Amino acid sequence: MKTALPLICAALLAGCAYTPQSGSVYHASQTQNEQVVRTGTVESVRNVIIANPESGVGTMSGAALGGLAGSQAGSGSGQAAMSIVGALAGGLIGQRAEKNANNTAGFEITVRLDSGELRAITQTADELFRPGERVRLLSNGYNTRVTH
Repeated sequence: MKTALPLICAALLAGCAYTPQSGSVYHASQTQNEQVVRTGTVESVRNVIIANPESGVGTMSGAALGGLAGSQAGSGSGQAAMSIVGALAGGLIGQRAEKNANNTAGFEITVRLDSGELRAITQTADELFRPGERVRLLSNGYNTRVTH
């Protein structure tokens, strides 16, 4: 079991990594690329939840830790049963924890461009936008972000 502990810790840390969808975060591959800049006025801002996909790390880690904890209870066939119950309960708890950790608060920002067109962009809620504000939309053809 001692050799499994580093693997479990590594899996837990890998599950903590996520890709931010912020208007203020650029990935290295996005630098030095030209973007089209359009200007407009914020029409509305709606709170949304950005759900990142689950990796399964929470379920696996929870099951491993729950099974380990369950194996410490009882003896004989009772110990095996407690290991199974612990693994199931730990897996469910780990799955719920990962799901909650992967959800991020976001904004759906609707912008009326100076051309009159409406655009809606969803991004992480790390910068406040208000209706009536002038903003910029930066787009590279695949991703668009709203900035001040």
